[in-house]
Amino acid sequence: MSNEWFVAGLDIGQAADYTALAILQAVNPVEMRGVPVVEPAIYSCRHLERFELGTPYPAMVDKVRQRLSTPQLRGRTALVVDATGVGAPVLDLLHLAGLNSIGVTIHGGENVVTVDGGYRVPKRDLVAAVQVLLQQERLKVAERLPEAATLVTELTNFRYTLSAAGHDSYGAWREGTHDDLVLAVALAVWFCECAPVVRTEIVDLHRPIGRW
Repeated sequence: MSNEWFVAGLDIGQAADYTALAILQAVNPVEMRGVPVVEPAIYSCRHLERFELGTPYPAMVDKVRQRLSTPQLRGRTALVVDATGVGAPVLDLLHLAGLNSIGVTIHGGENVVTVDGGYRVPKRDLVAAVQVLLQQERLKVAERLPEAATLVTELTNFRYTLSAAGHDSYGAWREGTHDDLVLAVALAVWFCECAPVVRTEIVDLHRPIGRW
């Protein structure tokens, strides 16, 4: 027996950056052969999408609403959104469209701070959330997805090092090369794995639901 839920990450792009949407299915085994167990969740990417450059934000919001309105996802998916910069007004548009979203404002500090309706999260925490899943082989990407190869490339280029001075540097993270799909995935998994407060008023993440 297992608990199963969905979580979506949305990275808001700007003029030269893609907006990316990742929808993950998470499965957490809670019982095996009648014996209770506590196992970490396995995440499977079920949908990866980059919106065309120049897509107006209202149109993008409508597309996201459509993606999350399928019978499998409606009312069962937490939507975690990059609220940094232009993401803040887009978050307002998402709310107006009836999408209860959790905003994550990314910063370069060290502490996670809960704010009204969301979080302020250090870049290093988002990086670490993805790293842990990769190291533990708990993140799966379906090869049939059109953007699967792009995500794998981004993950390959995704490097994290700690400088001698103790400051974080992230290789391509937010600099130069596209990493929008990685960030969309990072937002989703960080929320499930690391968020200090589970946002049960938005979606009950531990409610068993039907398989995709």
